[in-house]
Amino acid sequence: ADVADPDRVEAAAESAEEALGPIDIWVNNAMTTVFAPFANVEPEEFRRATEVTYLGAVWGTRSALRRMLPRDRGTIVQVGSALAYRGIPLQSAYCGSKHALKGFFESVRCELRHTGSNVHMTMVHLPGLNTPQFEHCLAKTPNHPMPVPPIYQPEVAARAVHWAAHSRRREHYVGVPTLYTIWGNKLAPWFAEWYLSRTGFESQQIPDEPLDPDRPVNLYEPLSEDEGAHGRFDDQAHDRSVQAWLAEHKGALGAVAAAGAGAVVTGLLSLRR
Repeated sequence: ADVADPDRVEAAAESAEEALGPIDIWVNNAMTTVFAPFANVEPEEFRRATEVTYLGAVWGTRSALRRMLPRDRGTIVQVGSALAYRGIPLQSAYCGSKHALKGFFESVRCELRHTGSNVHMTMVHLPGLNTPQFEHCLAKTPNHPMPVPPIYQPEVAARAVHWAAHSRRREHYVGVPTLYTIWGNKLAPWFAEWYLSRTGFESQQIPDEPLDPDRPVNLYEPLSEDEGAHGRFDDQAHDRSVQAWLAEHKGALGAVAAAGAGAVVTGLLSLRR
């Protein structure tokens, strides 16, 4: 379905429940973007990227809540990004959409708390991923677009989304780059702006590979073939995130640390006696 159309999203939700039963987990993940300086993005291009990336999640949430609220159960996962906190050059439409999604997420969570609903909503913030989006999103750059390194495999994101869907965490940050992007921007936004103004253009383009002006793009229509989950950067992409694993196992790590501290204290007291 075209997620920019709320009626089509609703029809998809209805069809899913008819085929599979009540929806327990709904993940909003659809996106498209325009890699270009804002001055070079046409109004209809910016509108379309926003309608898919931001309003697609809004309409998805609406259809999910329509079913989950009467049952008083269910989880909605918003797939966010480090760019929901820090905008970068060449991606004004995408960054604006993810910032908007974060504000929408916060508003709806407040409303769910106000009514005492057991429906849970979480948001997963991701780093640069090795997905095919860089092959088919509209670009107006000199060279072929690429994710900002360090790059992670899509399985890292998939595991994080699955974990978030089954935990009660409010937000889940994935990857060290996500952490330093979010916290660095909170602590020193002026430095992030200066740094990105110097590096953000080159780091999102493949050196020495001019953009093919005739390549297919998916801004308005999907491609005719499924390109799978992986992009062309397998040789550069990490298939694990230690940071995400640690974040997902805080309870167990805390218990181990407490047990270790207790053992040390017991040993010291024994020595003292």
